[in-house]
Amino acid sequence: MTAKIAEGAGLTKVDAKKALDATLDAITAAVKAGDKVALIGFGTFSVAKRPARKGINPSTKKPIDIPAKSVVKFKAGADLAL
Repeated sequence: MTAKIAEGAGLTKVDAKKALDATLDAITAAVKAGDKVALIGFGTFSVAKRPARKGINPSTKKPIDIPAKSVVKFKAGADLAL
């Protein structure tokens, strides 16, 4: 991946890796803070809250309580849609 970024942007592979790592770190920090991150044409990362619910343990068939949690959602942008 970094080789393609380096080639496309005219950077060295080391600089491309640094840029990619910095970008991913910034996206991760923003999503962890609960912010929505929109990369125009690529897509949008956001946080969704899943409520607590009842489930069934597939191996024992006994009911279990699944706690509420936050999950990351990604919606593809127009340029990425197939």
